[in-house]
Amino acid sequence: MARFMKAAVFVEPGRIALEERPIPEVGPLDALLRITTTTICGTDVHIMKGEYPVRKGLIIGHEPVGVIEKLGSAVRGYQEGQRVIAGAITPSGYSNACLAGDCAQDGAGTTHGWKPIGGWKLGNTIDGCQAEFVLVPDAMANLAPVPDGLTDEEVLMCPDIMSTGFGGAESGGIRIGDMVAVFAQGPIGLCATVGARLMGATTIIAVESVQERMTVARHLGADHVVDFRKSDAVAEIMRLTGGRGVDVAIEALGTQQTFEACLRVLRPGGTLSSLGVYSKDLTIPLGAFAAGLGDHRIITTLCPGGKERMRRLMDVVASRRADLKALVTHRFKLKDIVAAYDLFSHQRDGVLKVAITP
Repeated sequence: MARFMKAAVFVEPGRIALEERPIPEVGPLDALLRITTTTICGTDVHIMKGEYPVRKGLIIGHEPVGVIEKLGSAVRGYQEGQRVIAGAITPSGYSNACLAGDCAQDGAGTTHGWKPIGGWKLGNTIDGCQAEFVLVPDAMANLAPVPDGLTDEEVLMCPDIMSTGFGGAESGGIRIGDMVAVFAQGPIGLCATVGARLMGATTIIAVESVQERMTVARHLGADHVVDFRKSDAVAEIMRLTGGRGVDVAIEALGTQQTFEACLRVLRPGGTLSSLGVYSKDLTIPLGAFAAGLGDHRIITTLCPGGKERMRRLMDVVASRRADLKALVTHRFKLKDIVAAYDLFSHQRDGVLKVAITP
């Protein structure tokens, strides 16, 4: 095997570059994956712009589909050459957070306290998967075999956006017959729309202004699509619900405006399920929050990870209960990843997700 690989590296704010890096050494609990398909996430764009801090020189990316190239000496239950995915969140399985049932928050306790979102390691605290190879830690907790008959692109959404979007619907506690509003129909918001339908919502109202995304939202299960540039989204949702408000509002953009709008469309006792990554402090408006007396619930969700989560999501895809192929709108080779970032970060040409193949 060659000693070096091509990888997309964070150089400085505003700059991602393709560089040559040594292929990682495999530890006892690790697995080395040869990447066959990966993608770019909105969080990667935050990293590129310097809005989310990572160390310079880090290989970024956290959505791997690949083939096991080499297994650590202590890894059991897998074989080299096997097709697998790993979640964006790679919990150890034995930390305090994991044993408490919060695998996404797999931060190791230190004398400086617990680190939030510690379960997100790939492309955050360790080298990620926008490369020819990636080292997956704690392989037995994280590698999920890809079922026969599913293509790379069919499972490409599972590691992050499908898990995150579905997680927003699950955390929101959606019940059969619920009314749900999903603010923003980017890739995660679209997955939240699908998740709301699978959870039993019977009225799903998507909020978006990009025509291509509005069309996909309808295709994936939105009953109504509100163009916030043409009408007041809050007023229109209240009209569509007969003044009642929605049971669950899912915030999938990460802005003060959408967070506040979610609060304003909730029924008394409703739930705001937040998926956004916020770059500024949020303010909770007094009226929308009913001065704290409205029995509202605000909950956040970080992408659930681990091999069992990935198995469940791939089973959803295999069952054809969720068809997310429409989310892959563009395809690039790894050598052209800088151009892929330029397209994706500027949201040109109706892009939703790009497939990157070494």
